[in-house]
Amino acid sequence: MISSVPPSAWIATLVLLAAIVFVDLRVIARRDGQLSLTQSVRWVAFYVALALAFGAVLALAVGGRSGAEFFSGYLTEYSLSVDNLFVFVIIMTRFAVPTPAQDKVLYLGIVLSMLMRAAFIFAGAALIAAASWTFYLFGLLLIYTAVTLLREDDEPDFQEYRLLRLLRRFLPMTHDYHHDRLSVHIEGRRHWTPLVIAVAAIGLANVIFALDSIPAIFGLTQDAFVILTANAFALMGLRQLYFLVGGLLDRLIYLNVGLSVILAFIGVKLIVEALHGSHIDHVGSIPLPEIGIITSLAFIVCVLLAAAVASLAKTWADSRSSA
Repeated sequence: MISSVPPSAWIATLVLLAAIVFVDLRVIARRDGQLSLTQSVRWVAFYVALALAFGAVLALAVGGRSGAEFFSGYLTEYSLSVDNLFVFVIIMTRFAVPTPAQDKVLYLGIVLSMLMRAAFIFAGAALIAAASWTFYLFGLLLIYTAVTLLREDDEPDFQEYRLLRLLRRFLPMTHDYHHDRLSVHIEGRRHWTPLVIAVAAIGLANVIFALDSIPAIFGLTQDAFVILTANAFALMGLRQLYFLVGGLLDRLIYLNVGLSVILAFIGVKLIVEALHGSHIDHVGSIPLPEIGIITSLAFIVCVLLAAAVASLAKTWADSRSSA
């Protein structure tokens, strides 16, 4: 497994992430009601600043390449995670989660998905180390995902997964929510509230979305430390983003187009790297380019900016024409 840092740095980073999770959970426990717009802005700014600071420290301590890989991976994971917010809205509506409990449901679901994603990341790193053909597989998977993303015209649907139905069948469940509590005691016996099902749904949805985002970051770096931390920082800031941009998602009409272009680019990059690894440097008379991490970072930033500007311009034009 490739890692740019020693075991002591791994331990320190995991302790830092655990401390952030613990503090954030304490803040949620003391909060009354839903996050306000001002609070959401502050928390999003805090988590983005935290990720920027971590990337800067990584670049200074390990090297500029590791820092660039972290920022590329973080930006890719964060932008792909924005698409998850549509599904989160559907889950909250489908399970009729009370407004005061939505913050807790999102956070516990995201923490659950972080743990499950870590298993995916280590499995992917081991697979790449064992078989070089994995690059071809990941590359084709990303290109396929890019095409399917362009073909999705309707809003994403959410289906209650089989595991959730099993939870309902085998766990003693209450019919109603009890504020933001996960369990209550009724006649001396513990009963779980529907909040548990909502948390599991958020976590599972996040992991299912990772089937394209994790191969995407492997196209930018094979450093397990960078991949894990980029995923963690992207997911930790996702909850506040839900409350901040929930009403703005409908305006980002070209977001899927931008994400499709990014996934296709990374997929091609993976296949090109696999060909280079097989000592194939030309396709006919056409030389295969070396796509560096700085080029990848610049491309991702430009595509996301173009998608955002085009979306806002189209929304503004439509509002002017309907006025």
